[in-house]
Amino acid sequence: MSAECREPGPGGHSGASGSGACLPRSTSAPWRLPRWRARAAAAVLCYVNLLNYMNWFIVAGMLLDIQNFFQIQDSNAGLLQTVFICCLLLSAPVFGYLGDRHSRKATLSIGILLWSGAGLASSFISPQYSWLFFLSRGVVGIGSASYSTIAPTVLGDLFVRDQRTRVLAIFYIFIPVGSGLGYVLGSAVLQLTGNWRWGFRVMPCLEAVALILLIALVPDPPRGAAEKQEEAVETPRSSWCEDVSWSFVWSTLGVTAIAFVTGALGFWAPKFLFEARVVHGLQPPCLQDPCNSQDSLIFGILTVVTGIIGVVLGAEASRRYKKVNPRAEPLICACSLLTAAPCLYLALVLAPVTLLASYVFLALGELLLSCNWAVVADILLSVVLPRCRGTAEALQITVGHVLGDAGSPYVTGLISGILRAGRPDSYLQSFLSLQQSFLCCTFVIALGGGCFLLTALRLEGDQALARQPGTGTPDSKDAESRALLSGTRVAAEDP
Repeated sequence: MSAECREPGPGGHSGASGSGACLPRSTSAPWRLPRWRARAAAAVLCYVNLLNYMNWFIVAGMLLDIQNFFQIQDSNAGLLQTVFICCLLLSAPVFGYLGDRHSRKATLSIGILLWSGAGLASSFISPQYSWLFFLSRGVVGIGSASYSTIAPTVLGDLFVRDQRTRVLAIFYIFIPVGSGLGYVLGSAVLQLTGNWRWGFRVMPCLEAVALILLIALVPDPPRGAAEKQEEAVETPRSSWCEDVSWSFVWSTLGVTAIAFVTGALGFWAPKFLFEARVVHGLQPPCLQDPCNSQDSLIFGILTVVTGIIGVVLGAEASRRYKKVNPRAEPLICACSLLTAAPCLYLALVLAPVTLLASYVFLALGELLLSCNWAVVADILLSVVLPRCRGTAEALQITVGHVLGDAGSPYVTGLISGILRAGRPDSYLQSFLSLQQSFLCCTFVIALGGGCFLLTALRLEGDQALARQPGTGTPDSKDAESRALLSGTRVAAEDP
């Protein structure tokens, strides 16, 4: 396998001989990592993941003010998130390829520099150059792609089995937490300063700390190190397409459905809740900056709380249920999505009637959606070979964003604009148009539940194929014994 042949050893030397043949792992020194270093690396990666997702949704927390500043209508405002996601998905395969073949640590560092620099630059754009603001969001998306693609594979090479499930659960907690804090930071900075630009000037300070910690504490482990894999001398290399399993395909489609809904909700929900309050007479309409809306702050706190609870519940349920049912992971994802669909539907239709009930069902829907974050990552790592994980993460990200949240904010805003064009010009009709454009999300999330049910049908067979000897992950006691004899241990794994 050419990728594994070039894997550097502890001394930085190539694992291939001068003739180009691969040497068995047993002939090279073992790769070791102290437990404290593995935990410190996981903590740093979680912190950077927090900042990553704060960048995703900080615009949504200040959307009304940004729209007023650049004179952007609803039909075009969704393009801010669409440009971000499109650039992310176009660059994700590139970073996946680089992550499977070159230094993952260097690639992560470049990504942080890209998104922090673009975010800071966007705070100095004049109102007549709105296209530059759209462009800056695209550059932020490119930087984010490097992290979303590569960071989970680094964790996958530091931890195994139950430890991996727990660490991934903590890592993916910071998706909803970071998303929620993005709303909170944008809303809080806006209220303190009266200027939305300062939201983009605070983030680079936090990201500079993240970059220093990443360089100092995060290692670049050999690919597949956590599985104590051995590289056979004459292991045939199959094509990447031959390594793709149906479990991966169906779970990727399920992730796409989740991305579609979270993309639409994440971008438009604060404005939807604001307009609902206007309709109920609890808030005056926003006609000029600053809007002083509390809904971004409320929605952000709601996202943080439900995200933490949901990810922990999903990961813990998966860990316990796997002991009695090997198909636990996709079944948990399916049940959570099929239950989230009616909750989101009720949150939408009850908003004109009672805000309290709408908030309750919205919180339940977000909690159920958050149950999937760590579980779907564990599914991917269990059915994909270690040497393909970076590329697999990139493919899943690309498909999920192309068919999911790349278009859902724009499609939602476009449908709302079309519905509003044929109605009287009033705040009530504006609210109803946005409400009705959201209803497609309930059907998409139900389809996602069906995709995870199909994943459950193929999971066991695909996991067995990924663990077969010669694929890079040992599947027997003999393989374990060979790994122990060769001295290849990962210190981060408990005996």
